Amino acid sequence: MTVVLQMSDPHFGTERPMAVAALERLCAELRPDLLLITGDITQRARPVEFSRAKAFVDKLGVPARVVIPGNHDIPLLAVSTRLLHPYLRYERAFGPVQDAEFETDDLLLIALNTTRRYRHKHGELSERQIERTAQRLRQARAGQTRLVAVHQPVAVTQSVDVSNLLRGHAKAVRRWSEAGVDAVIGGHIHLPYVLPLHERRSDLPRPVWAVQAGTALSTRVRGGIPNSVNVIRTGVDVAAAETTSIAGSTLVAESAPAVGPACVERWDVDETEGVFQRVSSTVLA
Repeated sequence: MTVVLQMSDPHFGTERPMAVAALERLCAELRPDLLLITGDITQRARPVEFSRAKAFVDKLGVPARVVIPGNHDIPLLAVSTRLLHPYLRYERAFGPVQDAEFETDDLLLIALNTTRRYRHKHGELSERQIERTAQRLRQARAGQTRLVAVHQPVAVTQSVDVSNLLRGHAKAVRRWSEAGVDAVIGGHIHLPYVLPLHERRSDLPRPVWAVQAGTALSTRVRGGIPNSVNVIRTGVDVAAAETTSIAGSTLVAESAPAVGPACVERWDVDETEGVFQRVSSTVLA
């Protein structure tokens, strides 16, 4: 089993010390194989914000990390930097901006940069990104869960968020579904949810899920939902899962198909206890 901790939209510069400490504790107890950060690492792409973000990520000590930028990670007010060197500050902290992947025996994760310096907040996928990702998905080995990570959502639950949809998402999801993707993971709108896209779209030949994360650390919470992260477990045998205690929360196998490509757990911070606790679990089947 591979365990992925998805942290999205921490917006360093607006982070809450309580949530920071709680996430450090959760990470220490979960001991994930991969830390996936799906953008908006900072609030205004200031050097001090990137510095704090890098120090936090380094402190978590996760063996592997995959990081993609969000629109907030490109300077908004420093116009010359945005035009000439939009990712300079990001790259000093987290390395080159490029599409990336992470692979284990039971997981293939492809992460795509969907930000563009000429867009204020909206993201987009290029034709090359769509096709190259489809080709890579087709090369996945038997038994691998196939995930694609982006910043902006490919599906929303509220009409107010329609404008935030990733440009090119309709074609991308269809092509990736044909290539065998299991889920598309994102952030951006600070609302956590898991949606079965195959129940919304008749053009998808196989089940595909949209997995969204809330804001991990920021004061910029939304919809009355506290700071939130996702934990994704691949190769999960739900029926045989044992009861496990993590960070004060008891995990119990729920009614679900015996084996799914992955299980997505949502963990919210408990304001009173100062810990992240699991509040839901969805088997992607």
